[in-house]
Amino acid sequence: MSLRAAMTLRWQLVLLIVAALTVAQIISLLLFADERSLAIRAALGFEAAGRAANVARLIEEAPPDLHASILRAANSPLVRFDLSQTALVQHSDHSDGGLVESRIRTLLDDSYSRDIRVELHQIEGQLMPLANLSREMTEMHMAMMRGELTAIEMNLSIAISGGHWLNVGTRFERPPIQWPLESMLAFVLSATVLLIVVIWFVMTRLTGPLRRLARAADRLGRGEDVPELPVAGPTEVRDLTVSFNRMQERLTRFVNDRTRMLAALGHDLRSPLTAMRVRAEMVDDDETRDSIVASVEEMQGMVEATLTFARGLTGSEQPERVNLHDYLGALCQTLPAGVDLLGADDTELRLRPNAMRRALRNLIENALRYGHMARIDWQKTGGEVVLIVDDDGPGIPEDQLDKVFDPFVRLEESRSLETGGHGLGLSIARTIIQSHGGDVTLTNRPEGGLRARVRLPNGHAANTEGETP
Repeated sequence: MSLRAAMTLRWQLVLLIVAALTVAQIISLLLFADERSLAIRAALGFEAAGRAANVARLIEEAPPDLHASILRAANSPLVRFDLSQTALVQHSDHSDGGLVESRIRTLLDDSYSRDIRVELHQIEGQLMPLANLSREMTEMHMAMMRGELTAIEMNLSIAISGGHWLNVGTRFERPPIQWPLESMLAFVLSATVLLIVVIWFVMTRLTGPLRRLARAADRLGRGEDVPELPVAGPTEVRDLTVSFNRMQERLTRFVNDRTRMLAALGHDLRSPLTAMRVRAEMVDDDETRDSIVASVEEMQGMVEATLTFARGLTGSEQPERVNLHDYLGALCQTLPAGVDLLGADDTELRLRPNAMRRALRNLIENALRYGHMARIDWQKTGGEVVLIVDDDGPGIPEDQLDKVFDPFVRLEESRSLETGGHGLGLSIARTIIQSHGGDVTLTNRPEGGLRARVRLPNGHAANTEGETP
């Protein structure tokens, strides 16, 4: 899995949920192991207490000559019984909270009169099995415990009638948790696969609409026609999709309304301008007539340029994928001499060919007009392609570099249409480039001349990434 794929929302959520469940399982196992150990110790302790109470009852009820037989029968490798004149446990403060004593008194039907002493302590240091285990049982015991022996030793002293004490010694160990490797691997693999499949399905319902929305927003920023997105996914994603569809509809309607308004304005202006041209021809004075005709022609040119500028805001041309070198080569063939094409790599871009041709033509012709030559180069940077148009002209004052993109702004002071145009060339170029999701900036070169830098998103990367939801 690549780093970029790992950064997607789907993979981040999958990894986060799997990690959280793994931590929860580890904590549960640790708690289970501790509870399991406590349960085993309590069961073994109560078992030894029950046997001690039964032996104490037998000794009190049986004749003295049977006491030795009862003790021999009660002894086992894990529990030792002894009848003595002295108590093995010398103190009476119970370290178990009195649970063992209460169980023994209950079994003996003795509420308080009998002296019962309990001592619990953990064995530290080198721990070996009980001394009276046979060699075979010792080996089995060590194999089962895997050499990891930690034990609690319990000693009991129960007062017997006649001044004797029944001393009981036992040890109950904490068995290690058994971890069968094959079972654990099967459980981990099956649980992981099941979790990933389920989470992947759930995340697809969330990230699929988001990916479609991201691609639609990118296409909308390039000026492409985007069909209405289907409303799907969780409630929040559905609301976001509805908002995007509504925003797209409003933007499209806004731009179309403004374009139609400008087109209608230009159409309506043609009639009075034509009438003015006809009337100007009737003026007898040649100088006055030529001046009026020139003004009318300039106004007609400005109207046509304004309509062209408005059409640059929106258009029905469909985007196409073009080879940048071939595309610019064909464009340079239609331009005057003095254009030098430097780039040679096979970069592909998704753009509207006719609209972008006009934008680049305006930039190149601007370089030819003021610098008498133009050098065109390009390079790929991250997810975008940067086109560079250099000239050797006088440049532009620093405070005017951004202002020249405003409509009808001309730095050429002669006001001649042949040398300065209407001041819409750079505005049209920037409008078209921005409609492709890019931008254009102007900078003065240190060695002299002007540099136009056009940044266009790499349409190939943007449209091929994550095509599957």
